Amino acid sequence: MAKKKEKVVLAYSGGLDTSVILPWLKETYGYDVVAFAAELGQGDELSGIKKKALASGATKCIVKDLRKEFVEDFIWPMLKSGAVYENGYLLGTSIARPLIAKHQVDVAHAEGCTAVAHGATGKGNDQVRFELTFMALDPALKIVAPWKDPNFDLTSREAAVDYAKKHKIPIEQSKKKIYSRDRNLWHISHEGADLEDPANEPKDSLFTISRPVAKTPNKPQYVEIGFEQGIPTKLNGKRVGGVKMIETLNAIGGKHAIGQCDLVENRLVGMKSRGVYETPGGTILMTAHKALESLTLDRETAHYKQQVALKYAELVYYGQWYCPLREAIDAFIDKTQLNVTGSVKLKLYKGNCTLAGTKSKYSLYSTKMASFTMGEEYDPTDATGFIKLFGLQMKIAALKGSQRGTVNKSKKKK
Repeated sequence: MAKKKEKVVLAYSGGLDTSVILPWLKETYGYDVVAFAAELGQGDELSGIKKKALASGATKCIVKDLRKEFVEDFIWPMLKSGAVYENGYLLGTSIARPLIAKHQVDVAHAEGCTAVAHGATGKGNDQVRFELTFMALDPALKIVAPWKDPNFDLTSREAAVDYAKKHKIPIEQSKKKIYSRDRNLWHISHEGADLEDPANEPKDSLFTISRPVAKTPNKPQYVEIGFEQGIPTKLNGKRVGGVKMIETLNAIGGKHAIGQCDLVENRLVGMKSRGVYETPGGTILMTAHKALESLTLDRETAHYKQQVALKYAELVYYGQWYCPLREAIDAFIDKTQLNVTGSVKLKLYKGNCTLAGTKSKYSLYSTKMASFTMGEEYDPTDATGFIKLFGLQMKIAALKGSQRGTVNKSKKKK
């Protein structure tokens, strides 16, 4: 009796890397390959993907619509945390990978696969995000990462294009059109080609879901976002589901060039990389959420939450979604969001998303207290003793400093 072939489930996007990796897995390892594609809001990118996967050698192609889960279980918790990586990246690719890998593990169980595979390169962050999720959810599954296999000779995108042509695999990329892109409901990223040199300005033709600033309307547009405990629930006064909310804001924000970010970032593996990101809807929501928190969070909580947001961003970027620390931080964040309810009005104009008004029944802002006019609610003489005590250690240090002497910064003559 012939030995039954082992089965592997490949995270399959239909892009250049996974298109060539699918037949390579069959040729090199003799696997039966189950292709798994996640619908995360890629637009028409998944059109005909089943046909393409089967034509490329897959024994089966499974497509799951994960948009609702993506928004409610991944994007909203991240939004509430305020996580932004290195002051610009809103983590669109990072937050999607654990969800894809989670369902990849589920497919492996359902289809009797002994291994899971991905097309992430050995230089990037995605390899970590996929593999940490596999390890967290089923460490018994074998992980196949062709880009790290010594036998894998498709070590450039140009080589991958040649391989695809040789094997008659349909791809959109060519050697002249070779940007590496990742798109989902939250964003689209652009890397590679001329962007590898940080001295090169992104071309207007690069932008996919937003317009270049020069082609935006000459009149501003206003949007109003309603929040309930940190979660966006209303758009311009009407209740809207999460997926529809982001889709609509992407269209509105994209028209005004909102959320374009050109960033040289520090990858987890130690090198710097340059990416251009478009996150129109996400930028609007992040700006609105931050504004509402400024109205409803007390100072100590707000300041501590800023520190937590930095750690949360690292956990997401590093692929550590399924770790105890992230779950513990979520519990803290949910507590902070109990009063983050209200509405925020924003002005969109020429690439800028600016605050145009914030309201909340839980607002900690007091007009009387903040006014320059002194009233009964605030006794300014209280500040005298407060400042004396608050600055006492500085006063003592200054007095003692005169006794200790000062550092002589002048150079000694030789």
